[in-house]
Amino acid sequence: MVTWQTGAVLAIAVAVLTACGGSPEADAPTPDATPTEPSTETELPESAPTAAPQTPDADAEGAAKLLGDRIIEPGVRVGPITRDTSRADLAAQFGEEALEDGDIPVGEGFTEFGTRANLGPAESFSVIWVDESRDRPATVKDFGSDWQTPEGIGIGTTFAELEAILGPFQLYGFDWDYGGTIVLENTQLANYYGSLILRVQPSRTAAEQAGDAYLAVTGDRLFDSDNPSFDSLGITVSEMIVYLNPPTQ
Repeated sequence: MVTWQTGAVLAIAVAVLTACGGSPEADAPTPDATPTEPSTETELPESAPTAAPQTPDADAEGAAKLLGDRIIEPGVRVGPITRDTSRADLAAQFGEEALEDGDIPVGEGFTEFGTRANLGPAESFSVIWVDESRDRPATVKDFGSDWQTPEGIGIGTTFAELEAILGPFQLYGFDWDYGGTIVLENTQLANYYGSLILRVQPSRTAAEQAGDAYLAVTGDRLFDSDNPSFDSLGITVSEMIVYLNPPTQ
């Protein structure tokens, strides 16, 4: 598995080669282009000349800084991933070996074709594409714990922290496919409505120990966040879905 740091080094190498005479087409591969997998060899053949050390230029340093960004701006970007990021761009940014294409669960037993970036528990994410061309992301989901909105919402954010950020809110009861979904309308983050889905879940241990409280807030109906049954359930953010190219209504 290629780590986030390896992906960043590959991105820097691409930027340096481009500065040394690469073509514009190399910077912006077509959606159907298949990136070349990076070599895992560490030794050059005896006949190959040793290249002179390269000093990263300003563009390469900027790319490295961008790849270190874990900020989610719903509807706009997920770190370096924007509305126009393609599958080929992901390979250039994170390394082909870190990517895994396949069916990604989207709820109620359904899946969508997408790409998983396996960058470790803190940095990974999945992209679901608008169509088979894989040239635009529809949504980004399955985030690692490092990803956060500018307000500090990420996987593991507590219920109390959410209330401090959102103000009073409503959410759907637990124990069904869309259980724990937060209603962003009429909250401090109402501007994220349509571009961000937040879901919370209780701690399994807390739910078992406070069984009556858990049962009181289950099912396909809305509850106010100040319902006292939530207090003993150890609730945290369990899922974030970011829309970059929402479906046309």
